[in-house]
Amino acid sequence: MMTNLPGVLTQYMAQNHTPRWRYDGKEDFAAWQKKCREKLWDLLGMDKFAPVDPDYRVEWEDETEDYREIRFTFATEANFRAVAHILIPQAGEAPFVPVICLQGHSKGMHISLGRPKYEGDEKTIKGGDRDFAIRAVKEGCAAIALEQRYMGEAGGDETGPKCDKSLWALLYGRTAIGERVWDIMHLIDVLNMQFDCLNMEKLICLGNSGGGTATFYAACIDQRIRYAVPSCSVCTYKHSIVETVHCVCNYVPHVADYFDMGDLGGLIAPRGLVVVNGKDDPIFPKPGVDETLEVMKPLFEAAGATDMLRHVEGQEGHRFYADPAWPVIHELLKK
Repeated sequence: MMTNLPGVLTQYMAQNHTPRWRYDGKEDFAAWQKKCREKLWDLLGMDKFAPVDPDYRVEWEDETEDYREIRFTFATEANFRAVAHILIPQAGEAPFVPVICLQGHSKGMHISLGRPKYEGDEKTIKGGDRDFAIRAVKEGCAAIALEQRYMGEAGGDETGPKCDKSLWALLYGRTAIGERVWDIMHLIDVLNMQFDCLNMEKLICLGNSGGGTATFYAACIDQRIRYAVPSCSVCTYKHSIVETVHCVCNYVPHVADYFDMGDLGGLIAPRGLVVVNGKDDPIFPKPGVDETLEVMKPLFEAAGATDMLRHVEGQEGHRFYADPAWPVIHELLKK
């Protein structure tokens, strides 16, 4: 193919590229997973972070008829504190299944909490089942809403996220996805240390769009996440971020050379993975989702966990699909 248009050339490369580390069925599967997880760790720039004492601090507590709420902060790096809310159900008995709730490209975690804060928030919440934390409590779980970097209180504002600032991280070998995964890992540390009321053996991570992306990569890296529910985010790179203009926070240098998202899904096996998509989603289109699932199926089979890979397809576009997704989540929790 001859062209003088760089973008067209990249599209051609994407359409004709097979990831170098695709599982061939000959290598020991556990060894392949270990090798790929270590490579993904490097690609995300995780070696650029230094562990710190979480210095857990409660800012306030409150109670409603449905849940007890604690707002807390914790350190994930020497100069960064993450902020989160945990909602612990009033009904039922501990230990509760914990659900980490990750918003996509919104104005902040208050969307997960179902609390309109800025103009347009009510439409965002009601138009896409994005009050993840409230729904998780209704499902009998404890919900943890985490503010993701470059969004809401972690760098965004009333106009929305400011992920363009994540380009600065690339100058130092870091990525926005890596930063978000790092924060999720440290949130899990805090949940383990501070909340005896949680059943951490059943930990769920759930999110839509950019929150689904963070959910997916976090589950690939951190095996303490037992069930991952990424929505409107799991798709081939060629169908999604190559064909469509996406936020800069989606990009991980060199990742497509080694893997596609289907290959990375094999790092989650034999744990639970519920891939949620909308059949009319224009930015994570159905053909790319279907192709990704076809790559994942033999990987879950190799792990002896074919029944732990599930697919929920909504009948609309780019949104979460709580009503069809939650029954599947409950079914997997019983396994």
